[in-house]
Amino acid sequence: MEILKINQLKKSFGTNEVLKGIDLSVNKGEVVSIIGSSGSGKSTLLRSINRLEVPSSGEIYFKGDLVEERNLREVRQRCQMVFQHFNLYNNMNVLNNCTIAPIKLLKMNKKEAKDIAIENLKKVNMEAYIDARPSHLSGGQKQRVAIARALSMNPDIILFDEPTSALDPEMVGEVLDTMVELGKTGLTMIIVTHEMNFAKNVSDRVLFVNDGLIEEEGSPSEIFNNPKSARLREFLGIYGNI
Repeated sequence: MEILKINQLKKSFGTNEVLKGIDLSVNKGEVVSIIGSSGSGKSTLLRSINRLEVPSSGEIYFKGDLVEERNLREVRQRCQMVFQHFNLYNNMNVLNNCTIAPIKLLKMNKKEAKDIAIENLKKVNMEAYIDARPSHLSGGQKQRVAIARALSMNPDIILFDEPTSALDPEMVGEVLDTMVELGKTGLTMIIVTHEMNFAKNVSDRVLFVNDGLIEEEGSPSEIFNNPKSARLREFLGIYGNI
């Protein structure tokens, strides 16, 4: 089942055309990783899906419906995002960070929201920290709470925007391990990442974005073991993969 479809998506900032015509479809349960150099358009593509960046032109369909102002709130609820810098509420404890959106946006009662949040915090091994404030957590712990918060909205898809880029190296593994386990549950995920081994081992499909276009896409084996474009071979060579 196709959950997301993008047709000729373009995005410019002033005279700088960052996305130059992206076509993409993602099926339910698929894990798609987006790789590419800094400035290639990866994060802009991800942020355009739920209109954190407003596209200059093109169409985005979510579960068959065109994404526009009339249904944007619902799309954002069903299409959650995990950011580089966590975006947790520092004045709330971990549990309240995970329950505020289900209560306010989904009109869930407090007990149900709490039960769901605790269940999701268990999935990311953060249930012991429900009373902690984000300021008392490590970067890796904050990111795992952010993942539990996204899960607590019962989304159809989660977008991950370089979720480990703000972490110290020793904390990267715990977040990636959490995402590996989520991938096994059938959750649909689109992940912008610089972690090549993670993309290689977890993804159903990998997209290489270069200069605002999807230059190459395929299975991890195709992308990492048999890259076709010279630019992708160069990119992977920098990371020591080929």
